[in-house]
Amino acid sequence: MAAFFATALLLGVAPGPDNIFVLTQSTLYGARAGIAVTIGLVSGLCVHTTAVALGVAALLQSLPAAFTALKILGAAYLLHLARLCFLAGTTKADLLRKGDFPGYAALYRRGVVMNVTNPKVTLFFLAFLPRFCDAGRGNVFWQTIMLGGLFICATILVFFSVAGLGGRLAAWFARSQRGQALAHRLTGLIFIALALSLLFAEVGG
Repeated sequence: MAAFFATALLLGVAPGPDNIFVLTQSTLYGARAGIAVTIGLVSGLCVHTTAVALGVAALLQSLPAAFTALKILGAAYLLHLARLCFLAGTTKADLLRKGDFPGYAALYRRGVVMNVTNPKVTLFFLAFLPRFCDAGRGNVFWQTIMLGGLFICATILVFFSVAGLGGRLAAWFARSQRGQALAHRLTGLIFIALALSLLFAEVGG
């Protein structure tokens, strides 16, 4: 359990789409926004954990068409977020004005959708969680659920810290309208890069 939790912490710290997503959103809208996104992302991890425990992830791996459809959906959503960022970057109002800030519920939904529509997360869990399960120690289903819960705890610990860092950057960018526009454009470019990475992902990649 200790080895699994330590590994999960290291994976959370390693640069990846999810922690980059938390960083960019908290940089744009503040630390609380990053926390809202994190809660959305870990809600998605609950879905992936359940999928692995029930065998749905293995089914996804065996159906290339489903994998392709899901990653196209995820890439399209990221491109949509990129478009919103570029549009926001053209405004001259304060970053957190009512018209620009999407709201914490919307940020939560962004986290859920981004995570759930990334089939690579499901396949990663399919490869990662069973390695720490032992049929001799009891029901594998509940072991998988428990390990997924530990992974989520590690993710929250790391991503809340990332949100705090992003909040500090948000305060810095908010000092000028030019800085706000730059933050939006950089975030839009990151979303495009993440979309392309997901779009060209392979089942075994």
